[in-house]
Amino acid sequence: MRTDIFSTPRKHLSHPKYRADIDGLRAIAVLSVVVFHAFPNMLKGGFIGVDIFFIISGFLISTIIFSNLESDNFSFVEFYSRRIKRIFPALLLVLIACFSAGWFVLLADEYKQLGKHIAGGAGFVSNFMFWQESGYFDNAADTKPLLHLWSLGIEEQFYIVWPLLLWFAWKQRLNLLTITLTVLIISFALNISKVHNEVVAAFYSPQTRFWELLTGSVLAYITLYKQNLLLTLRQRLDSWLSIIICAEEPSIKGNTLRSVQSLLGMMLIAVGMIVINKEKVFPGWWAVLPTMGAVLIISAGLGAWFNRAILANKVLVWFGLISFPLYLWHWPLLSFARIIEGDKPSQGVRFVAIVISVALAWLTYKLIEKPVRFGNHSNAKTVILFVLMLGIGGAGYYDYKHEGLGFRLKDRQEYSEYFENSLPEQKYFKKIGLAEKWRAECDFFDFAAYKAGHATSVPLKEISRHCFEKNNNYSNTVFIWGHSFAEHLYFGLKNNLPSNWQILQVTSAGCFPSIYEKPSATNFCDQSNWFALNAIKETKPDVVVIAQVLGHDIESFYPIIERLKSLGVKKIIFTGNPPHWTMDLPKIILTKLWINTPRRTYKGINQKTLADNAILEEKFKKIDTAIFVNIGAFFCNKDGCLTYIGDDKKTGITSFDYSHLTPVASDYLAKNLLVDVITGNQPKNK
Repeated sequence: MRTDIFSTPRKHLSHPKYRADIDGLRAIAVLSVVVFHAFPNMLKGGFIGVDIFFIISGFLISTIIFSNLESDNFSFVEFYSRRIKRIFPALLLVLIACFSAGWFVLLADEYKQLGKHIAGGAGFVSNFMFWQESGYFDNAADTKPLLHLWSLGIEEQFYIVWPLLLWFAWKQRLNLLTITLTVLIISFALNISKVHNEVVAAFYSPQTRFWELLTGSVLAYITLYKQNLLLTLRQRLDSWLSIIICAEEPSIKGNTLRSVQSLLGMMLIAVGMIVINKEKVFPGWWAVLPTMGAVLIISAGLGAWFNRAILANKVLVWFGLISFPLYLWHWPLLSFARIIEGDKPSQGVRFVAIVISVALAWLTYKLIEKPVRFGNHSNAKTVILFVLMLGIGGAGYYDYKHEGLGFRLKDRQEYSEYFENSLPEQKYFKKIGLAEKWRAECDFFDFAAYKAGHATSVPLKEISRHCFEKNNNYSNTVFIWGHSFAEHLYFGLKNNLPSNWQILQVTSAGCFPSIYEKPSATNFCDQSNWFALNAIKETKPDVVVIAQVLGHDIESFYPIIERLKSLGVKKIIFTGNPPHWTMDLPKIILTKLWINTPRRTYKGINQKTLADNAILEEKFKKIDTAIFVNIGAFFCNKDGCLTYIGDDKKTGITSFDYSHLTPVASDYLAKNLLVDVITGNQPKNK
């Protein structure tokens, strides 16, 4: 009689034999992620450790499902009970710790966001949340203590969908390998199709990531059922390699191929960690490197020298055993350090955070994970863990719905709430009318899709004709070109330029000005720059104002200057970096400058951007074909940089985030400097 698959079975689920080398591979995966997060310049591709985790999870989970379906011993109840006891204890502890720390450390908007992320982490939908939040005006990733839970969300979604699909296919007597390969190919194709045009979706969405877990599933199926088909080929290749590599008959027969295979796999992973970085479009084809590397290592088995001697050594195995709690602990500690410091923590602070995370991971494994996973009262443990997860998720949601429990900081609550700007409402932007004051109708970025949680690189089909059509009723024309640091200039110029000046504008958030020769239907920055140059060619404005930030490499300006001069532009103005703060200026005021807020300060200022401006200013003195406006120097003097204008540190604040000018600051800049430069009332490059 067949066991009821939804009830507790007569026998427990069978599990694959423990392999120390897989724990060693887990250690390499988690340590690479930890090093990347703490010291990104040391291991720029360390984030591919997550992809290694996906392969391992797919392999182990699918081995359990395939073997127990085959033996008619699979139970959803026990399967998910084991998942709960494996994942919930450490996750609960980290969520509670973050919620508790946030009570004392975070401002209302930060605590509100943390509550949302706790609810998402408890419900295993973090990847969807971070997908929706990702965008140009999203706050820095390293100020989100639970950002790393996106990968756990994808794994848990796989654990929900995959057993159900395999069980259904098994009931219908379908070939499980064919089903696995079909879904894998579809997922990989979606990954390739989205990675260039919808890179955020490709990174966070389960359908573009499942192929990695499914690669582990294919390996599991072959390991269980197809070894005999590969045995003859493996023996022949092994014999051939033994003759080539070994001087005499190897003492351990049959393992030469496995050793070569394992070393090749490690080489692929190592190359991935060196070559892949945040600038690459990922996952895409690049994810094949860690994926195939992990497959080669796992399939080589303990017979391979690298697996046996390196991966199975006690140190790596120990890190492998604590890999899950270590992954959970390390990022919140680094993130809270960043929030408290108000800037990137020093190397010493980051090193201490990692040491603490290792200690907490070991304690979590020893005192929480093992006692909960093993021993008596299994059903009771499962129910209690499930209820506790509902409880912490509910607490996070309550915090989110009640605006971050702002009563914790009563004296600062109103100020903090004034700048609340979370998606999709963006209350602060609506309050100050930013879309109108930045002339959002001249931007090719699809803000509607971004606010709806579906950010895309596909440009809008058109922008307002008023942005680029010349009106002959005006005697002079200025053309604003660039990204959001150009957009924030519009309000001040509109208010202060003489009435005979027309303002044209093609500006797209996140798009640095560059020479682009053809239209693009897939990249809004390329489309914006191409369109801007064509509009300049048609309108022949008297002045072009270009916002160019970051660095001091003046050589990058020359092609733009030459092109604009060839189009007949009489005056070219480059604006330098506005003052850059180490975190959002309102938060600096709330956390560091609340009592007797100074009108000027250097506390929280990024000095490098000011230094870059000074270098550019000197270099531009040698150029007589373009003008440089040092915005940083305008807002800063020996006493510091302006924090607010007028009498109100709230409505008069100069920046609502780390650097973008508020409309008040834009007006102040235009009235006292920029209009004079545009209209010719101020000498050039002095």
